[in-house]
Amino acid sequence: MVMKKYLCLLIIVLFSCNNNNENKIAIVIHGGAGIILKENISKSKEDSIINKLDEAISRGWELLKEGKSSELAVIETIKILEDSPLFNAGKGSVFNSDGKVENDASIMRGNDLNAGASSGTSNVKNPITLAADVMNHSEHVFLSGKGAENFAKDRNLEIVDNEYFHTEFRYNQLLNKKDENKYGTVGCVAIDLDGNIVAGTSTGGMTNKKWGRIGDSPIIGAGTYANNNTCGISSTGSGEYFIRTVAAYQVSSLLENHDYDLTAAMSKVIHEKIGGIGGDGGMIGIDKNSNISMEFNTPGMYRAFVNKDGKKEILLYEK
Repeated sequence: MVMKKYLCLLIIVLFSCNNNNENKIAIVIHGGAGIILKENISKSKEDSIINKLDEAISRGWELLKEGKSSELAVIETIKILEDSPLFNAGKGSVFNSDGKVENDASIMRGNDLNAGASSGTSNVKNPITLAADVMNHSEHVFLSGKGAENFAKDRNLEIVDNEYFHTEFRYNQLLNKKDENKYGTVGCVAIDLDGNIVAGTSTGGMTNKKWGRIGDSPIIGAGTYANNNTCGISSTGSGEYFIRTVAAYQVSSLLENHDYDLTAAMSKVIHEKIGGIGGDGGMIGIDKNSNISMEFNTPGMYRAFVNKDGKKEILLYEK
């Protein structure tokens, strides 16, 4: 009888531990911020965006539930967004002033502060995989241009013609020399069963960009940052302002060195630091306790999350 009670107690304890572990995982994504107004988006396009965000966040969540790493979840989630023409990353990237597509991406692990990034690539199908390989299979953090493309070939990543990225919608944006004040960068932050936080960001940059312009997305500390002791962040917006404020790292610093929670820290950076010097955009984040926050100072931001309680939401417009 005593043995049966002991076994029952052991089962209850183990079950409780498993539940606590499952509650630790969380994931959040964005598909860009800007002047995103419901009256300017057709119902069919709205449905397409929602469905793609749902597909991406669901894929990442399932990987986390299976016990896979947050790194894998972030990579696979971003790949789905990169493969869609709906977002300014990968397949849907904007044209530069030469009528060519150039992509940037970065990823960072919070457990060892390792990171990888690439910029100015024109033939790597999924830039986030290149950033991950820079992190995991080189002694460097940041590769650019032809060197990054050669590294991708050496790593046997999928290489495509630049025409693969060309879409009529983005070409018309180039002809009209406008980006519609919408920053279509994509990003993902996730925390896994081991409490490891990973953040990643991918983008095609600005429409009609010149002179090899690089924004914040591939810059560790500006567009992407992760630290298991604080949080993970992915940014989207007017990149020059995120670089000047070291936006993603600044959120982590506020958590580590000051009495801020994640939402307060992100709000301060977006509304005071970036907004205070004329910048706009948004960011997503997860802290070490699996809390999620999504902050932006624009009319909308494509975003979705599954929190530590398993609640899923997909949002496009203002809060």
